[in-house]
Amino acid sequence: MTGERVTATPEAREAIQRLKREVGPIMFYQPGGCFDGSLPICFKLVEFIIGENDIFLGKVDGTPVYIDSRQYEEWKNTQLVLDVAPGESVGFSIAAGDNLHFVTKSNFMKADFVIR
Repeated sequence: MTGERVTATPEAREAIQRLKREVGPIMFYQPGGCFDGSLPICFKLVEFIIGENDIFLGKVDGTPVYIDSRQYEEWKNTQLVLDVAPGESVGFSIAAGDNLHFVTKSNFMKADFVIR
């Protein structure tokens, strides 16, 4: 495992590159609260306004990934791994492909790893 806060599987990277060619720049937002915490939301970069309580985790292939601050508190010792899974995307998320949606998996990280 690398020390990156967020990474992606080869399948997710392929979907990200395809979406960037089809719709232009995109971003991911990992919500907390009422949404399913394992489903990141993929937006066109210009369609989502980052709030002052949202936390930038990093980029995957140049694509920014943010997380809700409350969700970050729950997952601060994990590395988020973007992946794809069968099934339609839900809510406002752009689909990862035909009958595919993005999901978030996690890897435990050392407790002293924090965002700076």
